[in-house]
Amino acid sequence: MVDHRGVSESRAADGAETADAGAARSRRRFTGRITLLGPAFVAAVAYVDPGNVAANLQAGARYGYLLVWVLVVATASAGVVQYLSAKLGLATGASLPELVGNRLSTPSRLAYWLQAEGVAMATDLAEVIGGAVALYLLFDLPLLLGGLIAGLVSLALLAIQNRRGQRPFERVITGLLVIIAVGFLAGLFVAPPSAADVAAGLVPRFDGLDSVLLATAMLGATVMPHVVYLHSALTRDRFGVVPPGPQRRRLISATRTDVCVAMVLAGAVNISMLLVAASGLRGQDGVDTIQGAHASVTAALGPVVGVLFAVGLLASGLASTSVGCYAGSVIMEGLLRRRVNLLVRRAVTLIPALIVLAVGADPTSVLVLSQVLLSFGLPFVLIPLLVLTSNRELMGGDVNGAVTRTIGWLITFAIVTLNTVLIVGVVTDI
Repeated sequence: MVDHRGVSESRAADGAETADAGAARSRRRFTGRITLLGPAFVAAVAYVDPGNVAANLQAGARYGYLLVWVLVVATASAGVVQYLSAKLGLATGASLPELVGNRLSTPSRLAYWLQAEGVAMATDLAEVIGGAVALYLLFDLPLLLGGLIAGLVSLALLAIQNRRGQRPFERVITGLLVIIAVGFLAGLFVAPPSAADVAAGLVPRFDGLDSVLLATAMLGATVMPHVVYLHSALTRDRFGVVPPGPQRRRLISATRTDVCVAMVLAGAVNISMLLVAASGLRGQDGVDTIQGAHASVTAALGPVVGVLFAVGLLASGLASTSVGCYAGSVIMEGLLRRRVNLLVRRAVTLIPALIVLAVGADPTSVLVLSQVLLSFGLPFVLIPLLVLTSNRELMGGDVNGAVTRTIGWLITFAIVTLNTVLIVGVVTDI
């Protein structure tokens, strides 16, 4: 006689074991995907640098919620560009500067390096100045001393990458990104924005020529050339040469997740800056500078929020200047085929920022002008990126599809056009 109860219990036990095994596999897949995250968070730091702080605060203070949609579009566009750069590094095992340099004659390669190096140094200048301003706000330190301290701290961050490898560097930068997020999101909890006004800000529209120029600066300067060069190297250095097949497909899928999460975080931080300014600084005088905006935030939202704002700005300056220096090293290595120690490069590129601070230049004006210089470099990085990732011989099965190519070229055309408008607007205003 068959013991049906025993058979049922056995089947139930087998089912429980199968479910447990499936759950264990799911946990392993989730844990494995988490461990692949990191490179995009390093790149995302460039989207919350001191230049972004200045532009977003001005947008909110002048026009309220009007330009929220610009930051949403900018974040989505940045995500596409960063994904393409990361995919290029994975599919080829080379950085964007390497691939461009291999296709140019020596004179053209040197000329291309000069403009790329100018972009990297302009970025570095802005970030050191942002760190100096933050230290002035927190501790009333002279700007020159603050710039020197910011440079020395970035040296320490780069020493981590130099001695311990990329993964510890990624963790430190990601930690700073979290601090940045806390610093700039805190104000939303003290003065929550109007949900209806935020929703209205998602509708694309302008309010005069000045709002067009400011929106152009926000959208066009969001995608920074140096970090597009860098992201391809970050994935190359993290994963090496990955042959076509399931492993590469898995890594590219994880890269999409990495980019999406990092860009959502960066976008949330940028939008929070604008919302805080819109709800607490709208119509106030003296908020055209970071120092003035900080004073107004402190007065409107309290000293705790003011301190968190300054801490966020400091973390932004320290993290982004380290990333900018790393990008400059990648550019030099790929185009000049010479490797320069990161610490040596950091010491050399710190000098221009200290000179600017020593002569007493207005920090906010320098930040704006540095963003204009960055605009010149965008066509030189975005067009090669689209051409290379659309090259089937180079990318194999990971070549851009028709939809990706169309979206990529539309984004490139829009960003280059808007940055041209920004340059013309700033130059004619000067």
